[in-house]
Amino acid sequence: MISEEQLKDITQKLEKGLVEELTNNPGNRFVNILVLRELQSNAVFTTNGQDADVVTLTLNNGDESMDYSPAIMFMRKQTGSDRRFGKAMLRTLLDVECTMQVNKMCQKCLECVLYGSAASEDVKETKSVTSRVMYDTAFTIRDSSAIIEEKFQNAPGDGYAKESTTAIREPDFFNPGVMFPCVITLRDATFAELLFILSITLKNKRYGAVTTRIGRVKNHILGIYAGSEEGPSNLELTTGVIWKLAEETGKSLEDVVTSSTLDAGSVLRHTKNVFDDLVEKERLEITGLEESDLNAILASLTDEMMKDVFGKQNEMSGEFINSIK
Repeated sequence: MISEEQLKDITQKLEKGLVEELTNNPGNRFVNILVLRELQSNAVFTTNGQDADVVTLTLNNGDESMDYSPAIMFMRKQTGSDRRFGKAMLRTLLDVECTMQVNKMCQKCLECVLYGSAASEDVKETKSVTSRVMYDTAFTIRDSSAIIEEKFQNAPGDGYAKESTTAIREPDFFNPGVMFPCVITLRDATFAELLFILSITLKNKRYGAVTTRIGRVKNHILGIYAGSEEGPSNLELTTGVIWKLAEETGKSLEDVVTSSTLDAGSVLRHTKNVFDDLVEKERLEITGLEESDLNAILASLTDEMMKDVFGKQNEMSGEFINSIK
């Protein structure tokens, strides 16, 4: 269990990216959470219900250049799952009744005030709340041709003898082991709100469609960085990891992005190193926590601690919204 003194010390180290009290006047205080999402089962990420979302990018490390087509996880696939989990967590810990239905959110709970909500149908609640949590599209390290499967199934009846039927194509499946380097950024958030996002990221394990059957994900939290600006982008991270893997293994870029598997340990290490290198190269005004402090925060996220901290922040969030005219 983290001590109050240690918690206070960590809060001070992050003070350039946090606020003590909620404010309606935006400032430039950012906390960047570095995450590697690793699929632990098949998953479906599609916007048309059938095909995986794929883009084409150019990789160029100076010595070698090539086009590759990573599959992507749109930001809404991440925020939708995280928001549902966050609301469920508040419902369980604090009996907060809120919904994901647009225009019917309570607008006063910790989750609504942090993630944002549209104006309510209630004529007494005409405010809209802007999100202070920023996600971005995440890219796979490997090419879509190496990580996506098309699956077909028959649609038989329940009789012993049946006529042949046309096979039904299921949505594209991402294979287990696929990894997405990404960053979640908070703006003008309190320390309690940061803990809320860390809790969601650490504990939420289902993303994409049909999550009662597939979509198991391990979110590796690799770093927390605070300062006056956002950190490197998901795209920079992903391409940087590809270059590092090519250097480490002596393989070509094409061999890396078309490989059947990637070593998760290497990807974890390179994701952290690439982020730190980009912060230094681009002279970004952000500073990361030491690994010991990061581990201490993550270990402290127990139900008992969350109930106390989130309960106080939930009250503050409601008071903040009520104070806005």
